[in-house]
Amino acid sequence: MIEICALASGSNGNSYYVGNGEEAILVDAGISTKQLLLRMKSRGLDPGRIRAVFLSHEHSDHARGIQVLSKRQAVNIWMSKRTWGSLPVYFRPPYVKFFTPGETVTIGTFRVHTFLKNHDAAEPCSFRISHGDKSVGVFTDIGAPCDRVKNALQECQAAFMESNYDEKMLWEGPYPWPLKQRVASDVGHLSNLQALQLVQEYAHPHLECLFLSHLSQENNTPAMAWSAFEPLHSRMEVKLTSRHEASEVYRLE
Repeated sequence: MIEICALASGSNGNSYYVGNGEEAILVDAGISTKQLLLRMKSRGLDPGRIRAVFLSHEHSDHARGIQVLSKRQAVNIWMSKRTWGSLPVYFRPPYVKFFTPGETVTIGTFRVHTFLKNHDAAEPCSFRISHGDKSVGVFTDIGAPCDRVKNALQECQAAFMESNYDEKMLWEGPYPWPLKQRVASDVGHLSNLQALQLVQEYAHPHLECLFLSHLSQENNTPAMAWSAFEPLHSRMEVKLTSRHEASEVYRLE
């Protein structure tokens, strides 16, 4: 059994929980440790189960809480060496371990498959986390889906999938033109339509749950993201994440 939960998802902070009832792994900790632990407890998730945190890249909405969390929980923060080199000193945790992108790291009964993705960071990575014969993917901050992401998606029974923006809202919205270009670029973010197409074309036939993640507050709405994925509603459970509270806990049996 695997338990999954989006503790926070959005441009103000991201953190994703994958556990098995006895031990757990977090991907990113972009909110305060106080808020992260409160959100875990609100969903009945024991912070004492955290065995490792994997950092996808150095941007503050993913790394803001790793220093305090590492201290308070005495937990290792895993990252690539180039991510460490680009991480502001005030985010650097006391307990750190390094992986080489492409490496599989074993944490207890979990296997964390690491691989590079397309994003405007030093060495950004996505993750596929396996336990037994089940896998969960964490696929956010992806400008354009590369073969590594496509291949990982084909192995997952559940996934956190970026659905960042509605294209019409982005281009007609308030962002400055250079920022609009950055968001829509191959090292920016996935739109609702891009994310839908990725899942339709490459998802594992037994993908049973998809959490729509990293929704933009300015260029998307939960209703728009939900509606965009309507073609998949009969095929799998499609769930929304929030920047304000933890999602429900989904269990892969």
